[in-house]
Amino acid sequence: MATLFIDADACPVTREAITVARAHGMSVVLVGNGTQNFERHTRRNGVEAVTVGIGRDSADFAIIERLQPEDVVVTQDIGLAAMVLGRGAGAIGVRGRIFHKATIDIEMEVRHAEQRLRRSGGRTGGPAPFEDEDREHFTYSLERLIRERG
Repeated sequence: MATLFIDADACPVTREAITVARAHGMSVVLVGNGTQNFERHTRRNGVEAVTVGIGRDSADFAIIERLQPEDVVVTQDIGLAAMVLGRGAGAIGVRGRIFHKATIDIEMEVRHAEQRLRRSGGRTGGPAPFEDEDREHFTYSLERLIRERG
């Protein structure tokens, strides 16, 4: 059975992701650091929580070590998305962007360039406020990704 992993630290679409996964008979694993309150989600049958240390990338590595090719990961982290794709699994951003092997390398380069710019004192624009339209687009795209992989 396929699993939906949610990189749950500051994930605004956890509830929607769980709903879609359950509708497709997928198990759900929330992965995040100890500051997260997973109880409101784990009370639902079939939702597992994995608590990791606060260290950088702890959640990423916890997901990767459990990941199977039929799984899907919800994440805002392009680096994690690249590792997920490298393992043959699916990855989707919280705004509904489906990550693809064909474009992940350039997305990683853009991320690296923006980090370099910020370290040198430059500014990059932050993300737009999260809207209901983003939530709807995420739900639609997750449904599509799961159907395509199934």
